[in-house]
Amino acid sequence: MDDGSCGDGLSPNDIRRFLSRIAAIAVSSAETESGVDDDAAALAVETITALEELKAAAAGAQAVLTTQVADTIRRQRREAGRPAARWNTGIATQIGLARKDSPHRGTTHLGLARALTAEMPHTLGQLRRGDLSEWRATILVRETACLTAEDRRLVDARLCADPTVLTGTGDSTVAAMAARLAAELDAAAVARRKARGVQHRRVTVRPAPDFMGHLGALLPMDRAVCVWATLRRDADTLIATGDADGRTRDQIMADLLVERTIGLAPTISPPVAVQVVISDLSLLGGSDIPAEIPGYGPIPAAAARAWIAGAVDSDETAVTLRKLYARPTDGQLTAVESVARCFPTGLARLIDLRDRTCRTPWCDAPIRHHDHITPHEDGGPTTADNGLGLCAACNHAKQGDGWTTARTENPDVHTVEFRTPTGHTYRSVPPALPTPWKRAG
Repeated sequence: MDDGSCGDGLSPNDIRRFLSRIAAIAVSSAETESGVDDDAAALAVETITALEELKAAAAGAQAVLTTQVADTIRRQRREAGRPAARWNTGIATQIGLARKDSPHRGTTHLGLARALTAEMPHTLGQLRRGDLSEWRATILVRETACLTAEDRRLVDARLCADPTVLTGTGDSTVAAMAARLAAELDAAAVARRKARGVQHRRVTVRPAPDFMGHLGALLPMDRAVCVWATLRRDADTLIATGDADGRTRDQIMADLLVERTIGLAPTISPPVAVQVVISDLSLLGGSDIPAEIPGYGPIPAAAARAWIAGAVDSDETAVTLRKLYARPTDGQLTAVESVARCFPTGLARLIDLRDRTCRTPWCDAPIRHHDHITPHEDGGPTTADNGLGLCAACNHAKQGDGWTTARTENPDVHTVEFRTPTGHTYRSVPPALPTPWKRAG
């Protein structure tokens, strides 16, 4: 790519050379003796503050450039006569890729940039000067999202025109100040936002260390507090009556949530289907190669074996074994034994097991679409080699003008190149499966 300058003549290579100087700060600090005098410690603290200000200023510059990129792409598509509905297609994904982030986060970055550059100049000014962090700028944008542009500018002026207003305030205080002003300026808009918020209620799960998981519920505030208070009250009752069995209040609350949700005691296996991908060497040979749970991640081989053994011994759980064929050298999936009569179903399952999450770089959203790398209308075959798993947002972004995907010539790893409308290329490879048993002969 051309390394031309942007703005005041600072080029990407200039910035990268400056990054090398920043990295040298940590190197020189690590090489100093462990015992530093007070002056050195004070200088280090000042450097930390300066670096934090630099991070904020960089975020401000990114916001301005993000808006410029989006406006340029929109103008080009408008002048080319494209339908208005396609002017924004894929822009947020490009921003996410440029920031080595997911498309979802790219949408957040794009929305933040538009709000700051168009409606909140004082907030943007503080960000570019290093007086306000990117996260606190995001809080101000979030809490004023329901307001008109005019009211949003009023909040911006009241909170950020004077840099001392937010000096020393924490995140919660910043959010409360912005929310309070929003309610004063347009109470009806805040009420409508609250009503819309109920529509976004959901339950999510994400991995946690030590073979645990975070189960989260986004609920209306009154119901969320009611659920928590009920669990706490009943946990306190068990503790008071001596029925805690050595458990803490938090442990009891977690156990009560499990019991009341699935109707079983925590020690009984829940009646849901869970796919465990485990190497034959780990399952049968006692290896420590971790197993994988699609949608969760790796788990210890011993834990997977115990889980599978418990399910096999249980009269309430049905266990099905399906063979996956992977190269012993690198664990790349090559085929799958399918019990389904419909080939597309088996092929989709193979893609799901191979890719696990959306194949767009830095996007780990669940797979929702199975797409052709070379489009079907261009003669692309419906095969595992020409298929990839994508989330809905990334698949729609890929349909935008100027986007292309292509398989590389690497026959061993299913590598896909994503090329954006600005000519940038990003590569994606699937994660390896647990390594299969290397048989002699």
